[in-house]
Amino acid sequence: MFDLSSVDLLDAFTRELTMCRVRPGEHVVVLSEPASRGDYVAAAFGAAKACGAHVISATVPGGSPAPIPSTHTGAGPGLTSVLTDTTAQDLLKSADLVVDLTQEGFIHAPVQQEILRAGTRIVFVCDAPDVLIRNLPQDGDKDRCLQAADLLKRSADMRVTSRAGTDLSVRLEGSRPEFQCGYADDPGRWDHWPSTMVLCWPEISNGRIVLAEGDILLPFKEYVREPVTLEVRDGHIEDVTGGAEAKLLTTFFEDADDQWARSLSHMGWGLMRGADWFATALYGKGDLMGMDARAFAGNFLWSTGPHPVLGRESYAHLDIAMRGCT
Repeated sequence: MFDLSSVDLLDAFTRELTMCRVRPGEHVVVLSEPASRGDYVAAAFGAAKACGAHVISATVPGGSPAPIPSTHTGAGPGLTSVLTDTTAQDLLKSADLVVDLTQEGFIHAPVQQEILRAGTRIVFVCDAPDVLIRNLPQDGDKDRCLQAADLLKRSADMRVTSRAGTDLSVRLEGSRPEFQCGYADDPGRWDHWPSTMVLCWPEISNGRIVLAEGDILLPFKEYVREPVTLEVRDGHIEDVTGGAEAKLLTTFFEDADDQWARSLSHMGWGLMRGADWFATALYGKGDLMGMDARAFAGNFLWSTGPHPVLGRESYAHLDIAMRGCT
């Protein structure tokens, strides 16, 4: 949305890699595909050099073949070119840090877990330049995330309510709390810049979720205009009622033809203090990923589709960000 100079980007990426604890002599791989932003590749490369690291820029073929169904909303296996190329995998496993500038990434692919088990740190970067800079991680962000994750670990249940009518009870046993703090500073850690949030993967939730005007549907990148009521039983959306957005969600679930499309996946809340709830309205849909909405401090974020704890693989993945919840 705003013009930023190459100096601004280099400074931001250098600060980010410093948070990722890049040290002189480490090996950094800047991973991109042909559709990646060239200014990001240059900034990440220059930042790694500024930190004293050895750096390699690796460009691999793009991820999913086109055309893909519209209901495949980012939860698939990711970069096919990496999944099928052991040389590329070995390069990533040999790195201390991978700066992932691809559009698809391979978040849900088993090969990413193999790379992380090798001790590689991965930071995924995919949003507009001023969104990245406005939401640069700060000292203390990780501590806040750890405190929130510990709260989930120590709790048996979570109840979410709102004046709009949401009343959802969630069983937390075995839900494997996790967090994103915006940088990858520990060996074997994946993280996402920008992001500051806590999440978990529960199996059982029951009650009602009511989307109010102004809540955000992702990856549609649309604001709710009329209330939507979703009835949830045992972690599964049984019924959707309301206006235009209710019809949109119902059609998505039906067209996905995916057995897990209506099942709840991760849920948690945002902690990113610099996030702008209205950013989704100020950019073209192709210009941002939507992390302002996902990680907005005080939101309630829940999703549908893939569930690694339960071994559910699904291409039908929605993230829905809500405000005004307790």
